[in-house]
Amino acid sequence: MLKNIILTSMILFLGLVIVGCGGGGRAVQIKGSDTMVNLGQAWVEEFMKENPEIPIAVTGGGSGTGIAALLSGTTDIAQASRNIEPKEVELANKKGIHPKEFHVANDGITVVVHPNNTINKLTIKQLSDIYTGQIKNWKELGGPDKKIVALSRERNSGTHVFFLEHVVKLGDKKNKNEFAPGILMMPSSQAIIEEVSANPSALGYVGLGYCTKMQKILAVAKNERSPYVIPSVSTVTRGTYPISRSLLFYTNGEPGEKVKSFIDFVLSPEGQKIVLKMDFVPIK
Repeated sequence: MLKNIILTSMILFLGLVIVGCGGGGRAVQIKGSDTMVNLGQAWVEEFMKENPEIPIAVTGGGSGTGIAALLSGTTDIAQASRNIEPKEVELANKKGIHPKEFHVANDGITVVVHPNNTINKLTIKQLSDIYTGQIKNWKELGGPDKKIVALSRERNSGTHVFFLEHVVKLGDKKNKNEFAPGILMMPSSQAIIEEVSANPSALGYVGLGYCTKMQKILAVAKNERSPYVIPSVSTVTRGTYPISRSLLFYTNGEPGEKVKSFIDFVLSPEGQKIVLKMDFVPIK
């Protein structure tokens, strides 16, 4: 199974441009979610084989960056691993921009630790307690006597926002829980994967497609009375994994011909096979 780790340099560069033979004007711009950047790149590579006359540029930077680019008119497609917020829609409308949402894939936010960690499962409440600083040592969870090094994505990340709302705040937006000051904010999912692979005390969360054999994936339960579930294509599809989410495209209203042809490809059986190949979850 192909793992969704293509090149760290691609994420750091944040601007890999694929130009088809024959040119054809300004490249279609896709900007946003770091979780989706490799998936977007894989879609573009296959699409370009049949449509070399449509150049496409794929850029990461986080869901917030993609949505901001949509609002500023500097991208054709914003990739987002979270829903656009009401305040963002309001701001967009004031600018004459009308975000249209496309559900293009699914994902399970995956909690990972070093392979040598003896912990195999956690509840959402335990995760919340770790990330709010109430649980600080692995021994409090039945593990080794080591300080927990908790890793998070940066605030501009859609994965950060989703994890904050659904785990740290326990699914209640009115909950006042926030990430503790000692949580290490990492610039990318790849950075979290690398730190967890090297640090026996580390704990992090990433999109399902980023996991490799160099990390242990933890089973997660809604609460102590619920079953512990490992994230996978089948458990995300069935809705039994408790930290599942949609991966989205946003355009300014109905997309033009070039952008629509790409989105149609993404939603086609061929495009959804790429989702599975990249270890994310197809929408059908």
